[in-house]
Amino acid sequence: MILTVTLNPSVDVNYPLDDFALDQANRVETVSKTAGGKGLNVANVLRVLSEDVAATGFLGGELGDFIRKQVKADGIHDAFVSIDGATRNCIAIIHKGKQTEILESGPEISGEEADRFLSAFRGKVDEMALVTVSGSHPKGLPASYYQSLLRVCDEVGTPVLLDTKGSLLKETLAGGVKPYLIKPNETELSDMLGAPVEGDMAIKEALASDVFDGVPWIIVSLGADGAIVKHEGAFYRVHAPNVNAVNPVGSGDSVIAGFAAAMERRLDGEERMTFALAMGVLNAMNPRTGNIDPAKIDWCLEHMRVEKLG
Repeated sequence: MILTVTLNPSVDVNYPLDDFALDQANRVETVSKTAGGKGLNVANVLRVLSEDVAATGFLGGELGDFIRKQVKADGIHDAFVSIDGATRNCIAIIHKGKQTEILESGPEISGEEADRFLSAFRGKVDEMALVTVSGSHPKGLPASYYQSLLRVCDEVGTPVLLDTKGSLLKETLAGGVKPYLIKPNETELSDMLGAPVEGDMAIKEALASDVFDGVPWIIVSLGADGAIVKHEGAFYRVHAPNVNAVNPVGSGDSVIAGFAAAMERRLDGEERMTFALAMGVLNAMNPRTGNIDPAKIDWCLEHMRVEKLG
Protein backbone atom coordinates (compact mmCIF):
# COMPACT_ATOMS: atom_id res chain seq x y z
CA MET A 1 0.00 0.00 0.00
CA ILE A 2 1.06 3.59 -0.67
CA LEU A 3 0.48 6.34 1.92
CA THR A 4 -0.02 9.92 0.72
CA VAL A 5 0.50 12.81 3.16
CA THR A 6 -1.36 16.12 2.85
CA LEU A 7 -0.87 18.01 6.11
CA ASN A 8 -3.03 21.00 5.11
CA PRO A 9 -5.87 19.66 2.92
CA SER A 10 -8.83 21.73 1.79
CA VAL A 11 -12.26 21.64 0.30
CA ASP A 12 -11.76 23.09 -3.17
CA VAL A 13 -14.72 25.19 -4.26
CA ASN A 14 -14.98 26.18 -7.94
CA TYR A 15 -17.35 28.95 -9.03
CA PRO A 16 -17.65 29.16 -12.86
CA LEU A 17 -18.94 32.59 -13.97
CA ASP A 18 -19.55 34.15 -17.37
CA ASP A 19 -18.37 37.42 -15.86
CA PHE A 20 -16.96 38.46 -12.49
CA ALA A 21 -18.06 41.87 -11.24
CA LEU A 22 -16.17 43.52 -8.39
CA ASP A 23 -18.17 45.17 -5.60
CA GLN A 24 -21.39 43.57 -6.83
CA ALA A 25 -23.37 40.39 -6.21
CA ASN A 26 -22.23 37.53 -8.44
CA ARG A 27 -24.70 34.68 -8.80
CA VAL A 28 -23.44 31.23 -9.72
CA GLU A 29 -25.57 28.43 -11.17
CA THR A 30 -23.22 25.46 -10.64
CA VAL A 31 -20.72 24.84 -7.86
CA SER A 32 -18.04 22.15 -7.65
CA LYS A 33 -16.80 21.07 -4.22
CA THR A 34 -14.07 18.45 -3.96
CA ALA A 35 -11.50 17.18 -1.49
CA GLY A 36 -8.36 19.13 -2.34
CA GLY A 37 -4.66 19.16 -1.64
CA LYS A 38 -1.60 17.92 -3.50
CA GLY A 39 -1.40 14.59 -1.69
CA LEU A 40 -5.07 13.91 -2.33
CA ASN A 41 -4.46 14.53 -6.03
CA VAL A 42 -1.70 11.91 -5.81
CA ALA A 43 -4.08 9.49 -4.10
CA ASN A 44 -6.78 10.05 -6.72
CA VAL A 45 -4.45 9.22 -9.60
CA LEU A 46 -3.15 6.15 -7.78
CA ARG A 47 -6.70 4.87 -7.38
CA VAL A 48 -7.32 5.35 -11.12
CA LEU A 49 -4.16 3.27 -11.62
CA SER A 50 -5.73 0.57 -9.39
CA GLU A 51 -3.10 0.98 -6.67
CA ASP A 52 -4.00 0.40 -3.03
CA VAL A 53 -3.63 3.80 -1.36
CA ALA A 54 -4.25 5.51 1.98
CA ALA A 55 -4.34 9.24 2.69
CA THR A 56 -3.34 11.06 5.87
CA GLY A 57 -3.02 14.58 7.22
CA PHE A 58 -4.93 16.80 9.64
CA LEU A 59 -8.73 17.15 9.40
CA GLY A 60 -11.19 19.10 11.53
CA GLY A 61 -14.73 20.48 11.55
CA GLU A 62 -17.50 20.01 9.00
CA LEU A 63 -15.15 20.44 6.06
CA GLY A 64 -12.93 17.72 7.48
CA ASP A 65 -15.99 15.45 7.64
CA PHE A 66 -16.74 16.29 4.00
CA ILE A 67 -13.23 15.21 2.96
CA ARG A 68 -13.49 11.96 4.95
CA LYS A 69 -16.74 11.08 3.14
CA GLN A 70 -15.30 11.83 -0.28
CA VAL A 71 -12.10 9.90 0.41
CA LYS A 72 -14.14 6.87 1.44
CA ALA A 73 -16.36 7.19 -1.62
CA ASP A 74 -13.27 7.29 -3.84
CA GLY A 75 -11.94 4.02 -2.42
CA ILE A 76 -9.02 5.63 -0.58
CA HIS A 77 -8.21 4.38 2.93
CA ASP A 78 -8.80 7.10 5.56
CA ALA A 79 -5.75 7.51 7.81
CA PHE A 80 -6.37 11.18 8.69
CA VAL A 81 -5.87 12.53 12.22
CA SER A 82 -8.61 14.65 13.79
CA ILE A 83 -7.82 18.11 15.19
CA ASP A 84 -9.76 20.80 17.06
CA GLY A 85 -9.30 23.40 14.31
CA ALA A 86 -11.33 23.59 11.12
CA THR A 87 -10.12 22.37 7.73
CA ARG A 88 -9.90 25.20 5.20
CA ASN A 89 -11.71 26.18 2.01
CA CYS A 90 -9.84 27.10 -1.15
CA ILE A 91 -12.05 29.02 -3.58
CA ALA A 92 -11.45 29.41 -7.31
CA ILE A 93 -13.57 31.83 -9.37
CA ILE A 94 -13.38 30.86 -13.05
CA HIS A 95 -14.25 33.70 -15.41
CA LYS A 96 -13.41 34.44 -19.05
CA GLY A 97 -10.54 31.98 -19.11
CA LYS A 98 -9.08 33.46 -15.93
CA GLN A 99 -8.93 32.00 -12.43
CA THR A 100 -9.09 34.13 -9.28
CA GLU A 101 -8.21 32.18 -6.14
CA ILE A 102 -9.05 32.84 -2.50
CA LEU A 103 -6.97 30.50 -0.36
CA GLU A 104 -7.54 30.17 3.37
CA SER A 105 -4.40 29.50 5.41
CA GLY A 106 -6.01 26.68 7.36
CA PRO A 107 -5.97 25.65 11.02
CA GLU A 108 -3.12 26.11 13.48
CA ILE A 109 -1.80 22.77 14.72
CA SER A 110 -1.03 22.45 18.42
CA GLY A 111 2.05 20.70 19.77
CA GLU A 112 -0.12 17.88 21.11
CA GLU A 113 -1.77 17.40 17.71
CA ALA A 114 1.61 17.40 15.95
CA ASP A 115 2.88 14.72 18.34
CA ARG A 116 -0.30 12.68 17.95
CA PHE A 117 0.07 12.75 14.17
CA LEU A 118 3.67 11.53 14.39
CA SER A 119 2.56 8.67 16.63
CA ALA A 120 -0.23 7.67 14.23
CA PHE A 121 2.14 8.05 11.27
CA ARG A 122 4.69 5.78 12.93
CA GLY A 123 2.00 3.16 13.39
CA LYS A 124 1.00 3.31 9.71
CA VAL A 125 4.40 3.40 8.00
CA ASP A 126 5.16 -0.24 8.82
CA GLU A 127 2.26 -1.27 6.57
CA MET A 128 3.36 0.87 3.61
CA ALA A 129 5.56 0.11 0.61
CA LEU A 130 6.30 3.82 0.22
CA VAL A 131 5.12 7.27 1.31
CA THR A 132 4.47 10.45 -0.68
CA VAL A 133 4.62 13.82 1.11
CA SER A 134 3.16 16.80 -0.74
CA GLY A 135 2.55 20.49 -0.24
CA SER A 136 3.13 22.93 2.58
CA HIS A 137 2.78 22.88 6.36
CA PRO A 138 -0.24 24.21 8.22
CA LYS A 139 0.44 26.87 10.84
CA GLY A 140 1.95 25.72 14.12
CA LEU A 141 4.30 23.08 12.74
CA PRO A 142 8.06 23.66 12.87
CA ALA A 143 9.97 23.89 9.58
CA SER A 144 11.68 20.63 10.53
CA TYR A 145 8.43 18.64 10.64
CA TYR A 146 8.96 16.94 7.28
CA GLN A 147 12.38 15.86 8.49
CA SER A 148 10.58 14.25 11.44
CA LEU A 149 8.43 12.26 8.99
CA LEU A 150 11.53 11.24 7.05
CA ARG A 151 13.19 9.97 10.22
CA VAL A 152 10.15 7.82 11.05
CA CYS A 153 10.21 6.31 7.54
CA ASP A 154 13.98 5.81 7.67
CA GLU A 155 13.64 3.73 10.84
CA VAL A 156 11.69 1.08 8.91
CA GLY A 157 13.31 1.58 5.50
CA THR A 158 10.26 3.07 3.77
CA PRO A 159 11.18 5.39 0.84
CA VAL A 160 9.64 8.87 0.70
CA LEU A 161 8.74 10.86 -2.42
CA LEU A 162 8.78 14.53 -1.34
CA ASP A 163 7.06 17.28 -3.34
CA THR A 164 7.41 20.64 -1.64
CA LYS A 165 9.21 23.85 -2.48
CA GLY A 166 11.19 26.89 -1.39
CA SER A 167 12.51 27.25 2.11
CA LEU A 168 10.59 24.17 3.27
CA LEU A 169 12.36 21.95 0.73
CA LYS A 170 15.72 23.50 1.59
CA GLU A 171 15.12 23.04 5.32
CA THR A 172 14.12 19.40 4.83
CA LEU A 173 17.13 18.58 2.65
CA ALA A 174 19.43 20.14 5.24
CA GLY A 175 18.41 17.42 7.72
CA GLY A 176 20.11 14.12 8.29
CA VAL A 177 17.62 11.90 6.42
CA LYS A 178 17.10 12.40 2.69
CA PRO A 179 13.96 11.65 0.69
CA TYR A 180 14.13 9.07 -2.09
CA LEU A 181 12.84 11.59 -4.62
CA ILE A 182 12.20 15.33 -4.94
CA LYS A 183 10.43 17.13 -7.80
CA PRO A 184 11.28 20.85 -8.02
CA ASN A 185 10.80 22.98 -11.14
CA GLU A 186 13.14 25.67 -12.51
CA THR A 187 11.53 28.44 -10.45
CA GLU A 188 11.77 26.42 -7.25
CA LEU A 189 15.42 25.59 -7.96
CA SER A 190 16.08 29.31 -8.46
CA ASP A 191 14.38 30.15 -5.17
CA MET A 192 16.36 27.49 -3.30
CA LEU A 193 19.74 28.48 -4.70
CA GLY A 194 19.21 32.23 -4.79
CA ALA A 195 20.11 32.53 -8.49
CA PRO A 196 18.24 32.08 -11.79
CA VAL A 197 18.19 28.53 -13.16
CA GLU A 198 17.12 28.35 -16.81
CA GLY A 199 17.91 25.72 -19.42
CA ASP A 200 19.26 22.18 -19.36
CA MET A 201 22.88 23.05 -18.60
CA ALA A 202 21.92 25.44 -15.80
CA ILE A 203 19.73 22.73 -14.25
CA LYS A 204 22.58 20.19 -14.37
CA GLU A 205 24.90 22.67 -12.69
CA ALA A 206 22.28 23.50 -10.06
CA LEU A 207 21.73 19.84 -9.19
CA ALA A 208 25.47 19.48 -8.54
CA SER A 209 24.97 21.64 -5.43
CA ASP A 210 25.78 19.96 -2.13
CA VAL A 211 22.22 20.54 -0.91
CA PHE A 212 21.04 17.69 -3.19
CA ASP A 213 23.63 15.16 -2.06
CA GLY A 214 22.13 11.86 -0.99
CA VAL A 215 18.85 12.19 -2.92
CA PRO A 216 18.66 9.19 -5.30
CA TRP A 217 16.07 10.68 -7.68
CA ILE A 218 15.55 14.31 -8.69
CA ILE A 219 12.91 15.19 -11.29
CA VAL A 220 12.99 18.80 -12.47
CA SER A 221 9.65 19.30 -14.18
CA LEU A 222 9.57 21.55 -17.25
CA GLY A 223 5.84 21.57 -17.91
CA ALA A 224 5.00 20.80 -21.54
CA ASP A 225 8.73 20.36 -22.27
CA GLY A 226 9.02 17.21 -20.12
CA ALA A 227 11.70 17.00 -17.42
CA ILE A 228 15.36 16.77 -16.53
CA VAL A 229 16.03 13.76 -14.29
CA LYS A 230 19.10 13.06 -12.16
CA HIS A 231 19.56 9.48 -10.98
CA GLU A 232 22.71 7.89 -9.57
CA GLY A 233 24.86 10.73 -10.90
CA ALA A 234 23.54 10.50 -14.47
CA PHE A 235 21.30 13.05 -16.18
CA TYR A 236 18.40 12.36 -18.53
CA ARG A 237 16.09 14.48 -20.65
CA VAL A 238 12.55 13.11 -20.78
CA HIS A 239 10.59 14.31 -23.81
CA ALA A 240 6.80 14.29 -23.71
CA PRO A 241 4.34 14.36 -26.63
CA ASN A 242 2.68 17.63 -27.63
CA VAL A 243 -0.92 17.58 -26.43
CA ASN A 244 -3.85 19.93 -26.00
CA ALA A 245 -3.51 20.87 -22.33
CA VAL A 246 -7.01 21.29 -20.93
CA ASN A 247 -6.09 21.63 -17.26
CA PRO A 248 -2.42 21.38 -16.21
CA VAL A 249 -3.24 21.92 -12.52
CA GLY A 250 -2.31 18.76 -10.63
CA SER A 251 0.09 17.48 -13.28
CA GLY A 252 3.02 17.60 -10.84
CA ASP A 253 1.00 15.57 -8.35
CA SER A 254 0.22 13.10 -11.12
CA VAL A 255 3.95 12.72 -11.83
CA ILE A 256 4.46 11.76 -8.17
CA ALA A 257 1.60 9.26 -8.41
CA GLY A 258 3.07 7.82 -11.59
CA PHE A 259 6.49 7.39 -10.02
CA ALA A 260 4.97 5.73 -6.95
CA ALA A 261 2.97 3.33 -9.12
CA ALA A 262 6.08 2.59 -11.20
CA MET A 263 7.94 1.64 -8.02
CA GLU A 264 5.11 -0.65 -6.96
CA ARG A 265 5.22 -2.29 -10.40
CA ARG A 266 9.00 -2.80 -10.17
CA LEU A 267 9.69 -0.76 -13.32
CA ASP A 268 13.34 0.01 -14.06
CA GLY A 269 14.99 3.43 -14.24
CA GLU A 270 13.92 4.75 -17.65
CA GLU A 271 10.53 3.07 -17.38
CA ARG A 272 9.97 4.88 -14.09
CA MET A 273 10.80 8.20 -15.73
CA THR A 274 8.47 7.74 -18.68
CA PHE A 275 5.60 6.31 -16.63
CA ALA A 276 5.82 9.17 -14.10
CA LEU A 277 5.94 11.91 -16.72
CA ALA A 278 3.20 10.27 -18.77
CA MET A 279 0.81 10.63 -15.84
CA GLY A 280 1.55 14.37 -15.76
CA VAL A 281 0.76 14.63 -19.48
CA LEU A 282 -2.49 12.70 -19.09
CA ASN A 283 -3.57 14.90 -16.19
CA ALA A 284 -3.04 18.01 -18.35
CA MET A 285 -5.33 16.45 -20.96
CA ASN A 286 -8.10 15.88 -18.39
CA PRO A 287 -10.52 18.64 -17.29
CA ARG A 288 -10.59 17.31 -13.72
CA THR A 289 -7.61 18.12 -11.50
CA GLY A 290 -5.69 15.07 -10.29
CA ASN A 291 -7.21 12.66 -12.79
CA ILE A 292 -6.22 10.71 -15.88
CA ASP A 293 -7.84 8.56 -18.53
CA PRO A 294 -6.27 5.08 -18.13
CA ALA A 295 -7.31 4.18 -21.69
CA LYS A 296 -4.70 6.66 -22.96
CA ILE A 297 -1.73 5.36 -20.93
CA ASP A 298 -0.32 3.04 -23.60
CA TRP A 299 -0.61 5.76 -26.27
CA CYS A 300 1.20 8.26 -24.07
CA LEU A 301 3.99 5.86 -23.12
CA GLU A 302 4.60 5.09 -26.79
CA HIS A 303 5.23 8.80 -27.39
CA MET A 304 7.58 9.38 -24.43
CA ARG A 305 11.31 9.50 -25.15
CA VAL A 306 14.33 9.46 -22.83
CA GLU A 307 17.68 10.96 -23.84
CA LYS A 308 20.78 10.51 -21.71
CA LEU A 309 22.64 13.79 -21.33
CA GLY A 310 26.42 13.92 -21.49
